[in-house]
Amino acid sequence: MAIQLFDSLERKLKPLTPSHADGVFRFYNCGPTVYAPAHIGNFRTFVVNDVLRRLLELEFGADKVKHVRNLTDVDDKTIRRAREENRPLAEVTQQWTEKFHADCAALNCLPPHVEPTATGHIREQVDMIDVLMKKGNAYRAADGSVYFKVSSFDRYGALSRVKERELQIGSALSGKSHAADADEKEDVSDFALWKAHKLDDGDNAWESPWGRGRPGWHIECSAMSKKHLGETIDLHTGGVDLLFPHHENEIAQSECCNGVQFSRHWYHSEHLLVDGKKMSKSLGNLYTLDDLRKIEGPVFNPMEIRLALMQGHPRKQLSFTIHSIHSASEALGSLCHFYDALKTFAKPSGPNPRSTTTPSRQFDGVIDSLKSDLNFPAALGELFRATRESGNTSESDLLAFERALRVLGLKIPSYVNLPDDDLAEDVSQRMTIQKINAIPAAITTLAEKRWTAKLAKDFATADALRKELAGLGWSILDRKDGYSLEPAKK
Repeated sequence: MAIQLFDSLERKLKPLTPSHADGVFRFYNCGPTVYAPAHIGNFRTFVVNDVLRRLLELEFGADKVKHVRNLTDVDDKTIRRAREENRPLAEVTQQWTEKFHADCAALNCLPPHVEPTATGHIREQVDMIDVLMKKGNAYRAADGSVYFKVSSFDRYGALSRVKERELQIGSALSGKSHAADADEKEDVSDFALWKAHKLDDGDNAWESPWGRGRPGWHIECSAMSKKHLGETIDLHTGGVDLLFPHHENEIAQSECCNGVQFSRHWYHSEHLLVDGKKMSKSLGNLYTLDDLRKIEGPVFNPMEIRLALMQGHPRKQLSFTIHSIHSASEALGSLCHFYDALKTFAKPSGPNPRSTTTPSRQFDGVIDSLKSDLNFPAALGELFRATRESGNTSESDLLAFERALRVLGLKIPSYVNLPDDDLAEDVSQRMTIQKINAIPAAITTLAEKRWTAKLAKDFATADALRKELAGLGWSILDRKDGYSLEPAKK
């Protein structure tokens, strides 16, 4: 069964296959802008891409996947932060790069094979802009900035369907930056490839054929992708917020420069909501990993966050709640008990069973669900179904379970290393759950939908979901800070 993934450009499921003669699958993932800590909405996208990376390596082999994820270390946000803190740009971006790496490691996200920076690829960006200028796809404005001429690319808008909507100065589509420099451009839809140096930029400028300045945001990904993966890549991913204008602009500038298809496949994950609402600082619901660590205290386990971020389908909005962490904690506790039992009672099949045993098919449903458009809810449902129905305790079952956990990126053994002593009682209270009462992922998903509906005061939907849960044999008890699930009394 080939990996089938929705293509945002063609609007349909397509198989993922390597297209180059060396058989290496080339995969580019837009990374963070390193001026502040990434929030859990960002990490939903990175967790999705991490599972995809693991699935690709299982399918093609670890040496046949090349994953590139960039770091944006020069733009308006990074320069503004450096100016506000009166620190060199490189010092600021290094601080937040290290924080991003630490958070990724905590969530068990594999590092990319290559992690290029915008400032480390100025030459490559200037070279691409130079080609676009010579081909007539770009022009130099009076202030020295260089803009891409959108009208020169007939297929502009195919990814986002932007041509079906109206672009106006200052609109949500054109963006504030477009409105701000509209006087310098020939058309409002044109976008900056090179920004002429301004006083606010300070020392953050580089030489170019058009004068001192810095690259625009969009050109960096095209230049870095080309250098490290080639002119045509197999897959480009990112959050849905990057679909327009960033990815649309990448396609235009890359294909005009190189004269070939930029990416054979596009995939976008949806927004993460918090308590059913869009994340924002004003609402106080924009969580970083450190924010959640403070809330959860000494029993904080990043694997709970990872599992909570995987509860919904990546192409659908997911509502995150603090209670979803606690539900994930119970689910991980159940998996931990099962894993301990499996390791204890698994029957070795030879002197070195790990090197001779083939994994059983007990957990194939997990892999198959992920191959079907990264269907996280179905994969987790298969994982818990298989643990409930497992009657065998062989070495091959253990290997199959470990393979499923590895593809999902869940580090179950880390659960055993939680603190004890004076925290033992609290940890035990969070972890303990009898195997017969383990809450299936599908039930947790329904309960989360009901809680979200209740918070949104959609009481009709909340009542309907409560009845659906009852029909499936589960009762729900609301509290001020969340809810509890337990098997309905017979």
